Amino acid sequence: MRHPRDADLPLAVDRTCGVPLGEQLVRQVRDLVARGVLRPGDPLPSSRALAARLGTSRGTVTAAWDVLTGEGYLVADRGATRITPSLHLDRENAPPTPPPPSRTLPPPVRTTPRRSLSVPPPSQTTPPRATPHDLTSTPRLATPPARPGDARHAGSAATPPGTPRPSETTVGGARVLDLRPGTGPVTALDTPAWRGAWRDAAGATARGETAGASLQEHLSAYLRLSRGVVRAPEDILVTAGVRDGLQLVLRVLGLARRRTLRVAVENPGYPALRRVVEATGHTALPVTVDHHGLDPAALPTGRWGGASRWDVSAPPDVLVLTPGHQYPLGGTMPVSRRAELLAWAREHGAVVIEDDYDSELRHTGQPLPALGALDTARDTVVTLGSFAKVLGSSVGVGHLVAPDPLLPELIRAREDLGSPVSRVAQDAIARFMDAGEFQRHTARMRRSFRRRRSLVSDALADLPGVVVVPMAGGAHAVVEVPDEDAAVARARERGVLVSGLGEYWTGRARPAGRTRAASSSGGGLVLGLTARDEDLARGAGVLREVLGGIPGGGGQRAGAPTRDAR
Repeated sequence: MRHPRDADLPLAVDRTCGVPLGEQLVRQVRDLVARGVLRPGDPLPSSRALAARLGTSRGTVTAAWDVLTGEGYLVADRGATRITPSLHLDRENAPPTPPPPSRTLPPPVRTTPRRSLSVPPPSQTTPPRATPHDLTSTPRLATPPARPGDARHAGSAATPPGTPRPSETTVGGARVLDLRPGTGPVTALDTPAWRGAWRDAAGATARGETAGASLQEHLSAYLRLSRGVVRAPEDILVTAGVRDGLQLVLRVLGLARRRTLRVAVENPGYPALRRVVEATGHTALPVTVDHHGLDPAALPTGRWGGASRWDVSAPPDVLVLTPGHQYPLGGTMPVSRRAELLAWAREHGAVVIEDDYDSELRHTGQPLPALGALDTARDTVVTLGSFAKVLGSSVGVGHLVAPDPLLPELIRAREDLGSPVSRVAQDAIARFMDAGEFQRHTARMRRSFRRRRSLVSDALADLPGVVVVPMAGGAHAVVEVPDEDAAVARARERGVLVSGLGEYWTGRARPAGRTRAASSSGGGLVLGLTARDEDLARGAGVLREVLGGIPGGGGQRAGAPTRDAR
């Protein structure tokens, strides 16, 4: 099984802490080895690529690699720098994990002793563990309507998912350009490598053969190297996407606690995740987010809050978050708030479900590890992921990593319900990853989305009252506009479909001053970046003319003749 040399290891530098940048890298690599995130034989990013990502000189990186080589951590191997294959480290006596250097942890929070998740011990309820790869397909939970980037169908053996679709569609008999998130094609996946992987997987499945390394083995390596989550392959469940994983977790937690769950969801946030909560019979509690994501201080606690205030609302049982890239506003939760959130969850007996949205598509700045990487006790965080944004919405495959107390019952539930993901799809992705094509494809997608975001920013530049919100990555763009409803309606009249930011708020109740995109402006537009470059450029040009004709948007007069997108 191959490992990508350009893996996005959770390395960061802090220019304000007084520690030399090279020494920071040395300390972090030592720690990653001590925690098992980096293992013997694993490659490190090239000095050129890492220096470009961190904004340092290449000499800083090579000097750090030289120090680690002298200490026996690294070795040069066929043009790549790797962790020494014979390296042995006693992890039982490994040092505690420090936070990334660019963040500061809050003061310690007093918590109650670790609680049980109310799941019976495996010895009482669970048969010998079976992995989702081995399970047969049986009826599963009903799935709500598809959300952007999280489709349910993986195509047929003859036609691999990911085959490009046109950005244009028909509405009311008229051809329109659909730029809503999740609706455009991921054209770069239509490659000989992907078609070959799917063809080989279909043939091998028909012959009863298995791939050399399972998808779970590849996911274990990917999560370890790119997200800092260290789990064995048999501890990773393959899902049909984030919604499938979420409903599986809610099902198990609801049965364990024998009551309706109170589930905190981000507001604004993914409407489909909120619908999953409601479709499974539980109560969704919208919690307003700021530019750092969900604030634990905004959560109800059911106890005395000080300053003559009694919080009578019971705390939620579950928190559903997108800490790496909040959707749709795009903020990243800093490590200080992540630590506070985990402390809050342990104190109140809550389970945190992390939707690791767009983690592969960060193309600027320094990525943080997944929230699950901070859950070193493995008792609080469920990490959900999906291939939808990288491989396309038609590839309905994802993964789930659960706390140890929940894992046996999740595997049992998956066995009872059956795996919704075909062996062909799992084997095809495993072959795609084994050949190194997944890593190369992901790098292409990062460059593509960065280029398309710049295309949108350039097209809408210099319009008064119009701002393309800065984001560190992802497959969508948020544009502040003077009048959201007018912009959506006029764009539709011109043959371009976009989403309004108000669609992501529960009940469209957008409190002023809480978010950048809904404070001083009249709202925002959300555009998907998966359309072809020419379609996106054409649609962005129409949006410039539309926004220029809205009062407060400057430019062209409202009602002036313009070129139609169709």
